[in-house]
Amino acid sequence: MKLPRRQFLHLAAGVAALPAVPRLARAQAYPSRPVRIVVGFGVGGTPDIIARVIGQGLAERLGQSFVIENRPGAGSNMGIQAVVRAAADGYTLLLVTSTNALSATLYDNLDFSLLRDIAPVASIYRVPVVLVVHPAVPVNTVSELIAYAKANPGKLNFASSGTGNLTHVSGELFKMLTGTDMVHIPYRGGTAPAQTDLLSGRVQVMFDTIPALVGHIKTGSLRALAVASAAPSEALPNVPPGSEIVAGFEASGWYGIGAPSKVSSEIVERLNREINSTLHDPRLKGRFADFGGSLLVAWPIEFGKFIADEVEKWGKVIRAANIKAE
Repeated sequence: MKLPRRQFLHLAAGVAALPAVPRLARAQAYPSRPVRIVVGFGVGGTPDIIARVIGQGLAERLGQSFVIENRPGAGSNMGIQAVVRAAADGYTLLLVTSTNALSATLYDNLDFSLLRDIAPVASIYRVPVVLVVHPAVPVNTVSELIAYAKANPGKLNFASSGTGNLTHVSGELFKMLTGTDMVHIPYRGGTAPAQTDLLSGRVQVMFDTIPALVGHIKTGSLRALAVASAAPSEALPNVPPGSEIVAGFEASGWYGIGAPSKVSSEIVERLNREINSTLHDPRLKGRFADFGGSLLVAWPIEFGKFIADEVEKWGKVIRAANIKAE
């Protein structure tokens, strides 16, 4: 029997849609049990706090627990590895960070790929780096710093909280863009030891995120020359954006959510929608404001492009400066 064309097309469309129905139903039922968010850092740091804030918001919206699982180690690669090996069912998520984008180049023997094995779900937050100097350095602007560094090659030291992290590569990016020669002094044990020597004048320059330095800037213990962003920061409104002075001088710590690469698009879309809605909750906005940055709201494809751009950008810096993981 030959069906009329309109009836045939209607039935064909219905058949084509059948495989999507169970997936859609599963996505609507998701989550039906607790979800874990793996954080590649220890308890109490900014990544851990951001994961807990977003997890709390998702738990309230979706009616299931979002449990934070801290897996520090190897430049946060331990956390990625745990998620890559997990079932791609949406019940294991990753707090993706700027550190992951650095590690993609810094570690050359990884058995996974951030861009291949982690599906971008949603971006969350971005905190710009700020360039500061000790008050004894006779400069008040970035242009003056560049001139001073060029007149005194190798005599300025810039501190970092470890080789290959954001505080280091931000300084290397600045050196590349400005043609200046400053000596990198890495410190172990986090930001505190580096700040101690910076405040005493043993080192003269540092690049770190706003929350780490804003207190010292406001008391006058350190002089902020620029925020490494394209726009001013609400936390430091009187400090100029670095890219207005040095084209391309942009560096920030950022955070988002990822999942194993084979997770269904329906679950990714649902999580993205719920995370974006959570970010607009006035209560959470207030908590995020304390970090001195800005919300980073994007669709999965936009977040994926952002991650790829960060991997490429910092990969060039790491290779040019010949930075090796310790």
